[in-house]
Amino acid sequence: MYGRPAFHDRHDAGRRLAAALGHLGGRNPLVLALPRGGVPVAFEVAVALGAELDLLFVRKLGAPGYEELGIGAVVDGAEPQLVLNDDIVQQLGVPSDYIRAELHHQLGEIERRRGAYVGGRAPMPMAGRTVIIVDDGIATGGTVKAALKGARRNRPAHLVLAVPVAPRETLEELRDDCDEIVCLVSPDPFGAVGAHYVDFTQTSDQEVVTLLARAATAHQLNAIASADPAPGTPKGDQR
Repeated sequence: MYGRPAFHDRHDAGRRLAAALGHLGGRNPLVLALPRGGVPVAFEVAVALGAELDLLFVRKLGAPGYEELGIGAVVDGAEPQLVLNDDIVQQLGVPSDYIRAELHHQLGEIERRRGAYVGGRAPMPMAGRTVIIVDDGIATGGTVKAALKGARRNRPAHLVLAVPVAPRETLEELRDDCDEIVCLVSPDPFGAVGAHYVDFTQTSDQEVVTLLARAATAHQLNAIASADPAPGTPKGDQR
């Protein structure tokens, strides 16, 4: 039996999550949203921290003849990464040619989806940055685990998982895959992620496009404001 949901909607969750991530604002953060549901949450985080916002796609690689059984995943990024479940690959004897073909197919799907959301813009590099991976919640953690493993291989200086809600046991399983976890609530029993929101309406493609554009504008304005000295502040020797 659940009590009152913890969050009104994803924007409410994002604003509250941003407050818990304030200590990362001055560390060159890059906020990566898992689409689509993670985008409204990540938008609020990025705007509050003055950070860049990008998407991080994770596509499952299905087993031969059993597409629902994942043998691994490909993780988007400036340097896309293949994360395999070696135990399952060995148990099923999955041929390397099949893995290469499936990888090529899923990379094409990532490129298609990224193009629909951000046009021709390439993924933002993670190397040397504080990377904050954001979703609207976690249940089993399979997708997030792949995302963290793939992001880690892109050499961020500090890798953070930030979610409004997740089961405590799932967070423990993910702890070794990142440097820091920020989660606002871990209800027990947990149930479904949507049970912890009053409004869990599906995020539309148009909303993703709109929020990415708004975040880019906010970051540009923040960069301009940071570069300009306050009124009355000397700009230095003009000789």
